[in-house]
Amino acid sequence: MLQYKPIAGEVSMEPAFHSMKALFEQLGLPSSDSEITAFIDRHVLAPGTALHRANFWSEAQARFLRDCIEADADWAEVVDHLDARLRR
Repeated sequence: MLQYKPIAGEVSMEPAFHSMKALFEQLGLPSSDSEITAFIDRHVLAPGTALHRANFWSEAQARFLRDCIEADADWAEVVDHLDARLRR
């Protein structure tokens, strides 16, 4: 993946796309590929349950996930991807 290197004096912004690894890090969860896969294998969202209402999130994690979707933040795409992977 290409790394953006700001020009001297330029203000750096967060990337518009966040990876699943970055999301797990943001949530304070183990973030290696195998740890992400294990988390997804262990957790399933019940039909009709919003991602942020799942019982396996802390209050802070749930708030972050809800806020990302409600604000359509730059994290929303990867949060939606996680939501889809937790539905089986």
